Amino acid sequence: MSTMKAAVFVEPGRIEIQQRPIPTIGPTDALLKVTTTTICGTDVHILKGEYPVKPGLIVGHEPVGVIEKLGEAVTGYQVGQRVIAGAITPCGQCHPCLDGISSQCGGKAMGGWQFGNTIDGCQAEYVRIPNAQANLTPVPDGLTDEQVLMCPDIMSTGFGGAENGHIRIGDSVVIFAQGPIGLCATAGAKLMGATRIIVVDGVKERLDVAKRLGADVTINYKEEDPLTTIRELTGGQGVDVAIEALGTQETFEACLRALKPGGTLSSLGVYSGKLSLPLDALAAGLGDHKIVTTLCPGGKERMRRLMAVVASGRIDLTPLVTHRFQLDDIVDAYDLFSHQRDGVLKVAITP
Repeated sequence: MSTMKAAVFVEPGRIEIQQRPIPTIGPTDALLKVTTTTICGTDVHILKGEYPVKPGLIVGHEPVGVIEKLGEAVTGYQVGQRVIAGAITPCGQCHPCLDGISSQCGGKAMGGWQFGNTIDGCQAEYVRIPNAQANLTPVPDGLTDEQVLMCPDIMSTGFGGAENGHIRIGDSVVIFAQGPIGLCATAGAKLMGATRIIVVDGVKERLDVAKRLGADVTINYKEEDPLTTIRELTGGQGVDVAIEALGTQETFEACLRALKPGGTLSSLGVYSGKLSLPLDALAAGLGDHKIVTTLCPGGKERMRRLMAVVASGRIDLTPLVTHRFQLDDIVDAYDLFSHQRDGVLKVAITP
């Protein structure tokens, strides 16, 4: 077989299954036979034309699979081994990688994000893994595909938001939006030692999942004003860290207004259009606030650490997989996921 099925971005509003050549690999690459993948909110931005990629690109950036072929320069792995690769595939050699910001590999903004952005992605039967030595991580025995499916992106991103917020033991934290990334940020805040975790969403089922992942207080913004409640809970002071996990002006501004002076806004959202800073919430720039952004950390050591957390039993993200589709039906999966029907959180796609 020389061709494979793949989900291809054709034009804004249209992704379709096509037959494409199975990727060829170079000496530093690996060919992965995809056993499970999923759809990310960023893929929906691509589908809608809100994030530009080249027509004809295979989309997707969250692969779990089995090594089919290895380039001759790749050592320490074997054909048939179960592995994952992060959504971010850094080279491990350039200045940003060696400076500890491998997500910005190559010195370009978002340079580490290649799958479904600058090279063909993994919503396909096979995917080429670049710089395989730096990016393949064996899946521990006993863990299923769905147990590790969130590691390549959603878990790494959500945890990254908590880590970059520099949450300390005893901190108060609010997370606006409890989609998959926000839920992972909630779990990450718990692991980082926050002792009052407040989450905001408008979907009761998501707030229920948040409680299971570590939230202490849930706020349904359709029933009460989040900022009023947050002020009451913190004695009028505001929270130490606010995590924005949706990517809208409203949630970004709400995070800023929820902060105490000197607090940190950790932004995870993918924004489209103009993002503005209200001067009063920013104390005219004199409130000692910190604003940090995160592109999910990648590379094999990051993936190893995340899977170690899963294997330890400290977190179970399988409840985030609410729907399952075959690759042949991925257009239907996109329709469900992009319109957020039927209580969807994440879909598992199996080729």
